[in-house]
Amino acid sequence: MVTGGTMGMRWAGHTRGLLVASVSSGLMSGFVLATDARAAQDEETNVQNLPAVEVVAPQPVARRAPPRRVSRTAANAGKPRSSGRIYVYPTAPGTGRGLEVDKVPSAINAVDAGQIKRTGSLNVTDALRDNIAGVSISEVTGNPFQPNVEFRGFIASPVTGTPQGLAVYQNGVRINEAFSDAVNWDLIPTAAIRSATLVTNNPAFGLNALGGAINLQMKDGFTYQGAELDVMGGSFGRIQGSAQWGKQVDQVYGVYAALEGLHDNGFRNFSQSDVRRFYGDVGYIKGDSEFHVNIGAAKNDFGANATVPAELLNNYWGATYTTPQTTSNRVGYLNLTAKADATPTWTLEGTAHVRRYEQKIVDGNPTNVGECTADATLLCFGDGATPANGTSGMQLGNPFAPGTILGEIDRSSIRSTSFGVSGQATNTDQLFGHENRFVIGTSYDASTTRYDAMAEIGSIGENYVVTGSGVFLGPSGTIATGLAGPVSLRTVNQYNGLYATDTFNVTDAFAITGGARFNVARISLEDQLGTALNGDTTYTRFNPVIGGTYKITSELTAYAGYSEANRVPTPLELGCADPHNPCLIAAFLVSDPPLKQVVSKTVEAGLRGTRELNIGTLGWKIGGFRATNYDDILAVPVPDRTGFGYFSNVGRTRRQGLEAEVDIKSQALQFQASYTFIDARFLDPLTLGSNSPFADAEGHIQVLPGNQIPAIPRHRVKLGVDYAITDEWKVGSNALFVSSQYLVGDESNQYAKLPSYRVFNLHTSYQATKNVQLYGKVDNVFDVRYATYGQFFDTGALPNFTNGGNPFTDPRSLSPARPRAFYAGMRVTF
Repeated sequence: MVTGGTMGMRWAGHTRGLLVASVSSGLMSGFVLATDARAAQDEETNVQNLPAVEVVAPQPVARRAPPRRVSRTAANAGKPRSSGRIYVYPTAPGTGRGLEVDKVPSAINAVDAGQIKRTGSLNVTDALRDNIAGVSISEVTGNPFQPNVEFRGFIASPVTGTPQGLAVYQNGVRINEAFSDAVNWDLIPTAAIRSATLVTNNPAFGLNALGGAINLQMKDGFTYQGAELDVMGGSFGRIQGSAQWGKQVDQVYGVYAALEGLHDNGFRNFSQSDVRRFYGDVGYIKGDSEFHVNIGAAKNDFGANATVPAELLNNYWGATYTTPQTTSNRVGYLNLTAKADATPTWTLEGTAHVRRYEQKIVDGNPTNVGECTADATLLCFGDGATPANGTSGMQLGNPFAPGTILGEIDRSSIRSTSFGVSGQATNTDQLFGHENRFVIGTSYDASTTRYDAMAEIGSIGENYVVTGSGVFLGPSGTIATGLAGPVSLRTVNQYNGLYATDTFNVTDAFAITGGARFNVARISLEDQLGTALNGDTTYTRFNPVIGGTYKITSELTAYAGYSEANRVPTPLELGCADPHNPCLIAAFLVSDPPLKQVVSKTVEAGLRGTRELNIGTLGWKIGGFRATNYDDILAVPVPDRTGFGYFSNVGRTRRQGLEAEVDIKSQALQFQASYTFIDARFLDPLTLGSNSPFADAEGHIQVLPGNQIPAIPRHRVKLGVDYAITDEWKVGSNALFVSSQYLVGDESNQYAKLPSYRVFNLHTSYQATKNVQLYGKVDNVFDVRYATYGQFFDTGALPNFTNGGNPFTDPRSLSPARPRAFYAGMRVTF
């Protein structure tokens, strides 16, 4: 559970239905530095559902220092190397179909496999945080494998009810879950990632790409050959290991497989994590044709997915508030891709995928059920008069001793199956004698989800553990007290997309890109216990994009672009949208009026450049952006009723800011520094429910135009350096500064902000032999105690047992960050 006063409070479901929407983009995708001429072709394998785009970096003219001897840590050792070619979903190299990096009219953010490996983490989100300027991470759930990823004020989160604003793809397949658009980062096989690209200003990525899209491209037997074993252990009982193997046979077949496992006890009570993931790919290349089959599976279990009252953290940094809190995620998927050059200027591509996803949540919480005022032998809701019925429909008897503090264990499950197909064509014929690149494609995706939830009444002890009694809550309650009871819901999501983009070279220095995507989304809800939840809603939207780039000099490029994107309400949001009939999210849904879709309009512009220096290659970029959301959707709590709330359109919101980054790369030195400023505000007046101390007598706060959106820090500074002291020994560090932020629930900006924080990390590696590398790291070197996320909670729901059972006085509920931790490991390559 997540305590507090917004819909991050008690999402009894934390439900993450499944939709893997196969969507395409004509501008940007994965971002990989090719290591040699053959790898340049190899990097084009997992094209999947997004259009092929090759980006060619400008070739340096300055003389480079002789390369230093480096250890063989990847499988491309021994191959001839090419220079400076960067690929983004490349088409066949050498055919002239690529798009130079200086013709991409948006910001470019990328992380490669080497940067992911340097974190020593099986969380790809750590690499995104460390290497992309605008990315910030907060462990809202209290578990490092289920973080919120925020970019430009838009979120990709595993927490049901969080307003999502980033689309996430794996091999071009959308992995935002259908029921709530949530993103389960723990299901992504990190060791198998070849590159991660964060794409902005491009509606061709389909639904939910309001702030951008994170695209993960995976390894295969053509891009990785050899084998590697990696084991690591350290603080809080951490034991993790990964193995990967790739082989190319006769330049025709490629085989790749990766396996990961991890156990971590966590630094908080009941916060253990167990991660098990597999990924494999089999590819075939013949002439101009290429085919791939890749499969994956994961079986993960987590505990302690909640914020904690600040008063409990003051006594013990590892505290939890109401347990059990367990999440079990399971996934299995199969993807097929095919690509062929139909003519010297036409490339055809197609994909198909199927995926099965299951999730189970067990969540202990406070309850609105207690003994009846008139008859203490019966159970009623909070007013003491409304009967709490059992599954038989009869009022529940009270089996608890007088004075027992009651709670409930909310159980929910998701079973989701999705299927998708897509096709696209790319043409590079000249237009009016000028270079031109045209992409057209279509996609269809469908997902069927079964959601079930029920609540068991129990007792709460002084350790905040909820003990079940075998008494289950049936359909009961009123609009005044809150409807409650078991839910069984079937949802069907159908997404269709048609897109086209074109990049036209007006001159060698000036290029214009234009395009659009037309989305049709149909969401059907079928109540399995009655008819109250039934619904069928269709949304359509035409999203344009236009932009241009101008190469001012050989080392300096300017870009600017405008785009629109949309997000349709999820089944969760559609099932709980009436302020007069709130839901216990997401366990007890009710029939509610439909919501409007969110439309985001974004403009961005900037400069980027590269230059060769004596110490290495200097790269830099600076850019600004403004994104305005229309009919934005928020999760609004109902005051003094823990867990109850509804979703609502709240008018316009705006996110604007500045991003600046500089990096230096050489064989011996890698340095990166970045600064991000984000100003996120409401543009329309609102009245919202809140547990804020500044709420009025009815539990409402007044949001004025210009109030800042909570949980979005305005300033972020990142520094990172890696230096090779010798050919064998490397040391590095990174530092992160995140400024203060308003707590969720303080949309009126009246309460004190969550304090800023600074974190320093160290890491080192030593190449003991040609094939053996030892490494270690220290996270949070100075053992700073800080919180990455905060919200308000109902201070009267339970007593503070650490303070003699007196009421809580601090309304804040926080997500504590991990204390100082030491880790050491060994990597063996073959």
